[in-house]
Amino acid sequence: MTARNRELLGLIPASLLVTAGFAAVFIERGSLSQNELSDLSLTYGAIFLGLCLGAHIFLRIALPYADPYLFPLVAVMACFGLVMIYRIDDTLARQQAQWFVVGLLLFAATIVFLRDYRKLEQYRYVIAAGSLVLLCLPRLPVVGAQVNGAYLGIRIPGVMVFQPTEFAKLGIVIFLASYLRDTRQVLVVGARRVLGVTIPPLKHFGPLLAIWGMAMLLLIVIRDLGSSLMFFGAFLALLYVATNRFSFVLIGLVLFGIGGYYLGTHVPHVMDRVDVWMDPLNVQRYPDEGFQIANSLFAQADGGLLGRGFGGALLESPGGSRILPAAQTDLIYALIVNEVGLVGAVALLIVYLLFVERGFKTALLARDSFSTLLAVGLAAVFALQVFVIVGGVTNVIPLTGVTLPFVSYGGSSILANFVLLALLLLVSDKARRPA
Repeated sequence: MTARNRELLGLIPASLLVTAGFAAVFIERGSLSQNELSDLSLTYGAIFLGLCLGAHIFLRIALPYADPYLFPLVAVMACFGLVMIYRIDDTLARQQAQWFVVGLLLFAATIVFLRDYRKLEQYRYVIAAGSLVLLCLPRLPVVGAQVNGAYLGIRIPGVMVFQPTEFAKLGIVIFLASYLRDTRQVLVVGARRVLGVTIPPLKHFGPLLAIWGMAMLLLIVIRDLGSSLMFFGAFLALLYVATNRFSFVLIGLVLFGIGGYYLGTHVPHVMDRVDVWMDPLNVQRYPDEGFQIANSLFAQADGGLLGRGFGGALLESPGGSRILPAAQTDLIYALIVNEVGLVGAVALLIVYLLFVERGFKTALLARDSFSTLLAVGLAAVFALQVFVIVGGVTNVIPLTGVTLPFVSYGGSSILANFVLLALLLLVSDKARRPA
């Protein structure tokens, strides 16, 4: 069976999941007759399958040798998110479906216009500067939007709150992959050992640290702690793959630990996040700061092993107050655990793991250093984004405002992750294409 036929076969589970998911929501609501239930659920499944088939035909023509599993895995994530968001709010689900369509168009445009993605290396400093500008935008007094103490996006009148950090992460990864491709040998050959630790030469490591330091400073200023952790983790992953020196990663972890300790003890916003993380059930914090994470833990415990079923979660009290705030964005993983249980949540995490594994497999097959580093960076930043939000919701790490890729509600997240998928498929097609 060819790669594209395997991809086509992999789209069937996604369409079946959409059909079954919407049918379960309709049954729980009990507002449709048996015929209406069958017609609507099948219609939604057919529309979703039709969109995926259109993207599949495009990939069959444009990237015939690309990885056959990446797009079906994304389709499963997206359909799972659509069902969960529809269960919360019909209007939000329709908006998410519209962003899914726009994301597919941007996905196709990225493949068409970046067919030779290695040309991105020529504009690495422009891309880095553009990424820093995107990180600055949320702090502008007119357009900046503050959410839960963090400056996460910019307001576009009549459209939405756009989160530029979603696209900045792609620009930072492209810059790092390009710069490390040129300097990785110099970083290793020119390194010195001090007290048993390998220190890279400042001449070549300095520009990298300068641009990265500016990005970290801006992320601290906008208070988006989740993106800071995500970007820094991707940086360390790329640095290790480029140099094969664990000591460089160790230095980075030590510096991150020192910076994290300072921020956690001196910056009020970060201090509040850490205090809530350490004791979310504190009676002095639960009605206010600890309400979100505490109710998230309650919801997950209530779901148990198999969950309460689609529509079974209690999102609002009889008085109309929200029991699980931001259920469609930050806490959607808690809602998933509550309604489909630990089994369903683990199944979703396995889908994410398979996507990351295919990304690293693409890096292994790549034929040049830039392609390898680009694939590693994209897969790493995707994996860290999942870890940051799932870890925050389960109270493993302090809760941040990062979205769950392709599942949480949000147009900028959908668009940026479709660009990420397009870049991975471009690298994969070049790597698998016969010489």
